[in-house]
Parts: sequence; C-alpha cells; structure tokens
Amino acid sequence: MTLRIGLTGPIGCGKSTVAGWLADLGAHAIDADEVARAVTAPGEPALDAVIARFGERYRRPDGGLDRAALAELVFSDPAALRDLEAITHPHVRERIGRMLQADEDAGVAVTVIEAIKLVGGPLADLCNEIWLVTCDPATQRDRLLGRGADAADADRRIEAQGDITERLRPAATRIVDTSGNPGAAREAVVVAWRELSPG
Repeated sequence: MTLRIGLTGPIGCGKSTVAGWLADLGAHAIDADEVARAVTAPGEPALDAVIARFGERYRRPDGGLDRAALAELVFSDPAALRDLEAITHPHVRERIGRMLQADEDAGVAVTVIEAIKLVGGPLADLCNEIWLVTCDPATQRDRLLGRGADAADADRRIEAQGDITERLRPAATRIVDTSGNPGAAREAVVVAWRELSPG
C-alpha cells in the first residue's frame, strides 16, 4: 500500500523544496499547481470554463491561459479566487486521483501531494500524513521577491492567505520549518523519512 504524504503551507515557505527532498529520497511527488496548469491547458475543458467566467482578455495569443494576469486579479479579489477554484479544483482532484491510483497500481512506496489548498478538501482524506511547511515572515517575503514578485505583489499574496499557518496547524502530522539553514530543514525531512520507514 502506498504511503501518502500531503505537503501544505503558505506561499513561499518551501513546499516545493521539501517535495524535492522527498523525491530525492525515493518518493513520487505530485504538484497540484502543475496539475492545475495541465487541466487548464489548451484543449482542456477547464480552460474554456475559466475563459467563460473571466473573459477572453485572459487568453494568450497562443490560446493558453494568461496565468500572470489572472493571478493578479484573483489575489486581489477573494470572490474571483473562489470562482476560479470552483472551476479548476474538481478537475485537479480528479486528475490527482488518477495519479494516486496509478502509483498504487505500480507499487510506489511513497507519494507526496504538494497542495496549498490541501486541508479541508477531499485530498487531505487520502493522505496518511499532513506535513505543514512553514518559515518566518521575513524569509517568506524575501523568497517571493526572489521569484520576481514586486514588493506590493508579494505583500498582497501573503495578505490574501491571512493566518493560514495557524489554520493549518491543527491538521498537521508534522511541521517542517524551512527558516534559516536549509541543511537543518533537509536533515529534519530525512529524519522524518527514516521514522516512516518506507522501505
């Protein structure tokens, strides 16, 4: 039986980094953001639904979704974000469900699901453990700036998530703090992996 680890936490706190460490240790990592991009690619029904809701101005000349423009909208408009999630999340969940079944059928020992909106949804119920990835606010902001966000955009994205860490903490099986020395955080992940004894 495949062990499933759900990775969640605020933007910029290192979920993808932790997922990468787990993949290095032998896990198969599924990134919900990548799945969301796949289900809104040209030819996918979710793309047509998103354009129908938000308008043709969010379609790029090549037919794809203008994600940067749409992100700018939804991070400043909670109602728009809810509408976008209502359209895309069912498609994402269905695609991830198929990927989980494929891992189970293939005998994969550990699957990691990286998703910011994991807790409170059906994906969390499929996980044996929930790991909350956190860092201090200054590090979080610096990482967003390092990804190319301007200061106002970084602050807007952080503010849009509110007190997400405290909301997620009760659901967490483990907490991985990525502040400070990355080597220490990686070692904590390796120790947790050994405790799970995936085989």
